[in-house]
Amino acid sequence: MALFGTDGVRGLANKDLTAELALDLAVAAAHILAEKGVFQSTPAHKPRAIVGQDSRASGEFLEAAVVAGLLSAGVDVYRVGVLPTPAIAHLVAESGADLGVMISASHNPMPDNGIKFFAKGGGKLDDALEAAIEARLGEPWERPTGNGVGRVVDDQSAYEQYIYHLLGSLNTSLHGLKVVVDCANGASSEVAPAVYRRAGAEVVAIHNAPNGWNINDGCGSTHMDDLIAEVKKQGADLGIAHDGDADRCLAVDANGNVVDGDFILAILATHMKVPAVVGTVMSNLGFVKAMEGTGIKVEKTAVGDRYVLENMLANNHVLGGEQSGHIILREHANTGDGVLTALQLMQVMAATKKPLAELASVMKRFPQVLINVKEVDKSKLDSAEKIAASIAAHEAALGKSGRVLVRASGTESLVRVMVEAEDLTQAEKIAADIATVVKSELK
Repeated sequence: MALFGTDGVRGLANKDLTAELALDLAVAAAHILAEKGVFQSTPAHKPRAIVGQDSRASGEFLEAAVVAGLLSAGVDVYRVGVLPTPAIAHLVAESGADLGVMISASHNPMPDNGIKFFAKGGGKLDDALEAAIEARLGEPWERPTGNGVGRVVDDQSAYEQYIYHLLGSLNTSLHGLKVVVDCANGASSEVAPAVYRRAGAEVVAIHNAPNGWNINDGCGSTHMDDLIAEVKKQGADLGIAHDGDADRCLAVDANGNVVDGDFILAILATHMKVPAVVGTVMSNLGFVKAMEGTGIKVEKTAVGDRYVLENMLANNHVLGGEQSGHIILREHANTGDGVLTALQLMQVMAATKKPLAELASVMKRFPQVLINVKEVDKSKLDSAEKIAASIAAHEAALGKSGRVLVRASGTESLVRVMVEAEDLTQAEKIAADIATVVKSELK
């Protein structure tokens, strides 16, 4: 099984993702990038890496291991502490650093952790580079000595640099808007409330007191009940939910209705008047139809914001994203940035003087049913003929009024069965039927 998933390496910290593995990954990444000509390490000129983490306790020992690996490979490390994943991507691009490393498992439960690499320029590594790194783990190598080893610097300026970048994306004050932000007790706990206030909004922050253990625990973009309740209690104009590393943004309107990534993408695309927008195979059919109705072309990629970005770069698109809330605004960033997305969404509200519910009416969401089938061997999915036959039969019955998507998760050990249809009951029945076949065939 491949070590790298849809978004870096993830696993149960200190069991699947150990300090030893983290150190080896850092060393292998340094070697591969050096061989590809991304940088050259000499005593006179050492490459630079920026290393950040989310608020998980396990990030402390994993950061130490990653830093040790990079230093031993002759790479200087700028350690920036707890910051969102997109902050690391921005800092790598802005500073001209040769490598970025983010230690985070994003929306996963606290016991998990992960490692994401960013290449020079701030983009995520492509599949070929990740495969090359994995292939070189644990290899013998000639270690630098003396002044050939790297040095570490604690970069105290990174937080303000990131805030300055975010505020620079705005041309409208957010004065008059009241927002509740759920920081998931994660990497956005300080930066998100601070930047929304500096942009002019009145801010109420919840789940913004990380203690190492409470990240994503009943809060954030995967558990939005607290945010919905607080928006109603506060009489706020909207709520914003981030995940543990703040590369996602979901919203709640003043009535407590969830506004997911498809709605946010539709709002931004319509306001920006883009000719095309990039989604994924998980984009809701209602989003696709709404964009087509306004003359905006929708291009679809595999799930993962790096695949969205690849399409955007190849076709010169400026806007793309995922239903999960990863939105890429290429004018300002080259990866999903939840805080940036929230700012841009609130800017549309401020500029148009329209409530979020009215803006979200640009699309009608097709009922969607998602079943996560656990305890199955997802590696057998592509060769399971009975599953393929079940999918084909249901797709034929739906025609153009719905769709079926069955895929192995890139970040968890499960298979996702997603069905969309104009009728919820029909979607639920089809999803349950296919999930039963998946469970039977992949057990």
